[in-house]
Formats: sequence, structure tokens, C-alpha cells
Amino acid sequence: MENKAQTKSKTENNLEVGERIRLLRINQKRTLQEVADSCDLSKSMISKIENNKTIPSVATLVKIASVLGTTISGLLEQHGWNKAIVTSRKEAVEKLVKTEKGYMIFPYASEYHQKKMQPFLFVARKGEVIPHQLSHDGEEFVFVVEGEMKMQVGDTEYILKTGDSLYFNALQKHGIIPITDEVSYIDIFV
Repeated sequence: MENKAQTKSKTENNLEVGERIRLLRINQKRTLQEVADSCDLSKSMISKIENNKTIPSVATLVKIASVLGTTISGLLEQHGWNKAIVTSRKEAVEKLVKTEKGYMIFPYASEYHQKKMQPFLFVARKGEVIPHQLSHDGEEFVFVVEGEMKMQVGDTEYILKTGDSLYFNALQKHGIIPITDEVSYIDIFV
């Protein structure tokens, strides 16, 4: 009995992002189509996201969060008000999830309630990333942990290597292409 109660409690506290999106949408009495239209996405894509059948890109999460009147952190939060979150590199790498754009992401500190920024670990592999450019509200800070990549921001292309960083207004169209076989970088959204 005790194990079932603990399992149930853990499951309730660890809702998937898609389930959080669905709950917010339903609580706001909005249809899939309304949210899809507001995000410039298809109804089918919102449904896939809500049913955890696809992991959306960060830009898509930002759009959905904005439309639902929350933040990307609000969508990713799992627990209440934790004071400090420690994540080992091993844990972050093991929990990477592949997005529809071909890169993998891990949201740091998803348990931290109402954070003012959202840091992510990104891993992109040559040949797997679908070339794209996107824009969204906010600002971004990118720090290359390992590898090399091209980053387009507006009309300017930057070559970023291990240890390099870039800070920019995310309303500018931007996107990355790995130069090395694999590049890992931290991307912080505010």
C-alpha cells in the first residue's frame, strides 16, 4: 500500500509538459484550435504536444506559454518552491529529449517555482538538426560547453567554439547548425 501511495504521489507531481499545457488550456476553456491559431501551429501539433507524442522546440514552448499566460518555466515546473536545485552533468545528459527540430534539450531546475530565467542544456549533432530560424519574446544567452557551431542571429552569422558565448534579443530570427560532429551548449532564456 505504501509503495502505491508513494508512486501515485510522484506521478501526480511529475506531470509531463504536454499534460500541463492541456490542463492550462482546459482551465481557460480554450479549444485546441484556438491555442493552435494563436501559436501559428496546427491543431494536430498542439494535440501531439499535449499527449506527449512530440517534444516541442523551445521557441514553440515560448509561444505556447505566452498564449496560455504563463512562462516557459511555468510549463516546465514539477514541484513547488525549492530553494536550490543541483543537477549533475550525468543526470542532464541521461534526461536529454529530442525535439522535432532534431536537437536534444534538458531543462535545468524544472522543479524551481516561478524562476525568472530558464536554462537549458542543448546537444546538437551534425546531420540531425533540421535547419531553421525562429524568433520569440525575450533574450537569450548561449555558452558553448563543447564543440563548434554556426549561429545565425538576424543577418549575422557567428562561429562559436568551446568557451564562447553570445547574448541577443530573441525577437531576431536565429538558429544553429553544428560544425563539429556534436556541439553541446547552455542556452538561458529570460
